[in-house]
Amino acid sequence: MGIVQGITDPKFESVREQLEKNLDVGDDVGASVAVFQRGELVVDIWGGFQDTEKTIAWERDTLVNVWSTTKTMTFLVALMLADKGDLDFHAKVATYWPEFAQANKSDIEVRHIMGHTAGLSGFGEPMVPEDLADWERCVGILARQEPWWTPGSASGYHAVTQGYLIGEIVRRITGTTIGAFFKSEVANVLDADFHIGLPEAEEARVSVVIPPEPLDFSSVARDSITYRTFSSPPLDATMPQYRWWRAAEIPAANGHGNARSVALVQQIITNRGEANGRRFYSEKTGDAIFETQANGVDLALGTATHFGMGYGLSSASVPIGPSACYWGGFGGSIIVMDQASGLTVAYMMNLMRESLTQDTRGATFALNAALASLG
Repeated sequence: MGIVQGITDPKFESVREQLEKNLDVGDDVGASVAVFQRGELVVDIWGGFQDTEKTIAWERDTLVNVWSTTKTMTFLVALMLADKGDLDFHAKVATYWPEFAQANKSDIEVRHIMGHTAGLSGFGEPMVPEDLADWERCVGILARQEPWWTPGSASGYHAVTQGYLIGEIVRRITGTTIGAFFKSEVANVLDADFHIGLPEAEEARVSVVIPPEPLDFSSVARDSITYRTFSSPPLDATMPQYRWWRAAEIPAANGHGNARSVALVQQIITNRGEANGRRFYSEKTGDAIFETQANGVDLALGTATHFGMGYGLSSASVPIGPSACYWGGFGGSIIVMDQASGLTVAYMMNLMRESLTQDTRGATFALNAALASLG
């Protein structure tokens, strides 16, 4: 078993015990967990190994691909631009990105992209994985294609496309990429070790994710939203093994960080726009997070989901409470923010699980932290 290292407030000892248990029984190979409570870092732990062979210890500054947990960084950037008056969630996307109005998309609003209801959950043209590193190709395809369902009528998880859609709006407004904006306006400000587009100088710190068995879509109808969403290019957990993937800006899927860095940034949401004495957006702007954009069975995932302005909200299947929001990544990473308790809980790991929606490891850490905060 890899020894769990780091700091734990005695009140939150159950969180450390859970990570020790996970590593001991093989539920995790290497992982990090962080908890902030009202701005104080009360848990910052890590343990296990960076590799399947268990020869390289997971260190304090080990980085890992967190998959769709990256999306939470794009939501934060959007909130910051909205607070400055540069972005209106209820404005037409074409206001900022005129070419987007093609193919019956002139009425799609920014909020439809934020809430996965834009009807663009996948790429409508054949793609190979390496195409995801070609920004112009990706946004060009999305600008040309028609929605796959009536925008605003239902959610269909925009697994990879959401990052390009939000990212291109950000680029049109700011003149820079979303990865560069996030770095200068958030990561550098907080000294947060999170990267959308990993610099080559940081490569030595990466624990490459351990892929699960490939997702089986053999029984899924080829014309279904699910198949079309995840087939072009095919969702492949081995892509983070390649430098092209780590180097590119794929803002819905390829962020690299650890639990500390994710929680450090996302406590801004918990603290209603503030972290480390710096205000990133007003409390009024933050209210938009909890505006329901979709609440029902997701057309791509096939499960019940409740989306606010980007973030997932409380539902019967994810009962986190009315003041909390969350999101997670393929394989198991998760970040939960609860404004009532002041808790921000992050879990980042390298051992991926097969299910896109049924992995409960991160939820267990969040529950332990919530119970601990209540004494």
